[in-house]
Amino acid sequence: METVVWSRPEAERGGTPLLVLMHGYGTDESRMVRLFDYLPSEFTCAALRAPMEIGDHYGWFLLDYFLANDFADVISATNAVHSWISSVKGRHSSVSLMGYSQGMAMASTLLRLHPDSYKATVGLSGFVLDNELLALTDSFETPPPFFWGRDKADLVINEEATEYTAQWLDKNTQLTARTYPGMGHAMSKAEMVDVSAFLRHYVLG
Repeated sequence: METVVWSRPEAERGGTPLLVLMHGYGTDESRMVRLFDYLPSEFTCAALRAPMEIGDHYGWFLLDYFLANDFADVISATNAVHSWISSVKGRHSSVSLMGYSQGMAMASTLLRLHPDSYKATVGLSGFVLDNELLALTDSFETPPPFFWGRDKADLVINEEATEYTAQWLDKNTQLTARTYPGMGHAMSKAEMVDVSAFLRHYVLG
């Protein structure tokens, strides 16, 4: 990861739980940096910039209106993030994931491929990839804690993707699902209150 914004200086990160934040398609890390002040201060937060240029912004893999993707691009991006996390996780007490929109697809894919590596996962206004090859890898000895926040009226994530995401999360995770009417395809302060409570319970508690 060439661009990473941290919530605290390097000298203060040792022994803290790490929360890795991944932005959505056609945005950048600044979208996630704005969340730092609303998350538990015990965490070290790291907002990553996706590697693929999308106009003047960035994405994790190419995506069309129907959320179709090239699975090779998905795996390449996921492996890059996992490798970066592996290079820094030794300094931290645990690693958790947070993804917004396409970043939720990244976070859930990381969890599916490396289920023992992550303490908790947060998905915001996003989706889980419907992919046969990924489905073959799904194997959780204990359902991992997962927070899913969204607005039911979000028009960006299509109905089929939302239905698959709901089914996958219900089947495979210890799910905390919350909806926020009027939020749209975004994140809200009220949602961050719930996310913080979730992280405190499953990571700090």
